[in-house]
Amino acid sequence: MLKLGILGLGEGRSTMSAALNSAKYELKMVCDMNIEVCKQRAEEFNFHQYTTSYQKMLDDPKIDVIAIYTPDHLHAEHVKQALLHNKHVICTKPFIDDLAQAQELLDLVEQTCKKVFVGQSSRFFEPAKRQRKDYEEGLLGDLITIESHYHADHRWFLEKPWALEQAFKWLYGGLSHPVDFIRWYMPNVEEVMGYGMISNNGKVAGLKNEDTMHFIFKATDGRIARVSGAYTGYTQPTQRDSGMSVILRCAEGASQADYHELRYAVTDKTGEEKIIYWGDKTLKYYFRFGGQSHHAGEYQNYLEYFADCLESGETAFPDIKEGIGTVALLQAMDRSLKTGQPVKVADILDEYQLSPEKLSA
Repeated sequence: MLKLGILGLGEGRSTMSAALNSAKYELKMVCDMNIEVCKQRAEEFNFHQYTTSYQKMLDDPKIDVIAIYTPDHLHAEHVKQALLHNKHVICTKPFIDDLAQAQELLDLVEQTCKKVFVGQSSRFFEPAKRQRKDYEEGLLGDLITIESHYHADHRWFLEKPWALEQAFKWLYGGLSHPVDFIRWYMPNVEEVMGYGMISNNGKVAGLKNEDTMHFIFKATDGRIARVSGAYTGYTQPTQRDSGMSVILRCAEGASQADYHELRYAVTDKTGEEKIIYWGDKTLKYYFRFGGQSHHAGEYQNYLEYFADCLESGETAFPDIKEGIGTVALLQAMDRSLKTGQPVKVADILDEYQLSPEKLSA
């Protein structure tokens, strides 16, 4: 059984629930700089081994894995310190926010022989798992194109002061989910073109960066994909409009996985059409806190997947290389928004002296 420490108890709330409900982990300690948040989580989960000192958690030799859920700009340093203290790492997405720190982290992983796993949680919902299984088993044939979106009425974010700061970008905080789906099925994206805007709701609130975006991707083999995100307006009811969805259009079939609704539709190469819904028990597994803002179920899925990979010696994906590649793509998307021009991912990597070949090895 792996001994786990959790850093950051906002999003880390889901990981606390996941670890405490998993037979593969023993939760040893949690950490947040806000002592009141620590106390709230201690009361909520009846777990009282908390600290406001990351160093205390790093210094505990019994902890095997540290799961990191701090603000994006702190990820690189927190991952670095965990590796230096001989811990495996789970880090929430996006992996880092500055590629200037990527090579140092790659070198540390090689030197320490520790594993880094990026918590792209949406891969670990039931519809995503089923869709991937069908695709890998060849039920749909070769991929032609992929479409994904994340649309949500997150106007409540506009009431949070940190969401109105220059550093906050929906590109990284929201759109990174469907972008990860694109890379999961089409990892060799070479160029991106996109447009974005701040909605009227965002402008009135004082939002600094785009809340509405559409992008087209082109891969090295000529395939294309598209992704979109819209975050500060109304959405359709879930019976008609999934909050997050990914559609695979293949040579011999197609499939659509809808995430928050736990719905999956597929037409395979036999011509059979079916729609699968997961019931109330599964919904309660994923959404344990009376809503959909914390998804403890898929966190438990990825914690246990990481544990299984550590035990078998296999690589848990997304690993550090894939995580860095996704950040490079997000930075290319960001640049395209600013310039109104297509941007090549290789140009972003070259600026940081990162080799695409090493990231894909």
